[in-house]
Formats: sequence, C-alpha cells, structure tokens
Amino acid sequence: MTLRDAQATVDNWITTVGVRYFSPLTNMAVLAEEVGEVARVMARRYGDQSFKEGERDTLGDELADVMWVVMAIANQSGIDLTEAFKANLRKKSERDASRHKNNSKLSN
Repeated sequence: MTLRDAQATVDNWITTVGVRYFSPLTNMAVLAEEVGEVARVMARRYGDQSFKEGERDTLGDELADVMWVVMAIANQSGIDLTEAFKANLRKKSERDASRHKNNSKLSN
C-alpha cells in the first residue's frame, strides 16, 4: 500500500464508517493523544518504566494510530503526503548532505 493508497483508505473509512472528519483542531488534539500513547509504550519498552499488569506492548498499533491521524489531517488539508514526503526527503538530502557525517556526536 502506498501513502496515496493509505490516504484514500483513511478517507473512505472516515466518510463511510466514521460519518465525517473531526475538525482540524480536534484531529490535532487526537494526534497529540496518540503520540502520547507512543511515548507511554516507548517508556516501558526502552525506558525505566515497566508495563502495568494487563498492559501490552502495542507500539506498532500506536504508531499506526499516529499515521492514521496524520493522514486524516493531510486529507482534510488537501495535502498529498506522497508528494509532501518526496519534497521533504529532497530538502533533507540537500540540507543535511554532510551535516550528520560531520557530527562528532554521531561517530562511534
């Protein structure tokens, strides 16, 4: 599935099963909530916290939730994430062509 396909799938689900898009501000709040859930799992998986009894490592599901909301926001904002991602990759490749290679903090 491409990003474009995924955006179309999210749009189809929202406009049929989900009835309609939430407002952009609500979707921003939902995105913050989902990122917080990723942080919770990361803190337990890689940090000093442990999973609570009955709590599971759901990192993949939480990351997919973040992707879902990002795609919803892109859809309602008229953004093609395939094109936006390509442009972003070009920007990073030009701007950071040697930046990270020359960063002594990243050398082993």
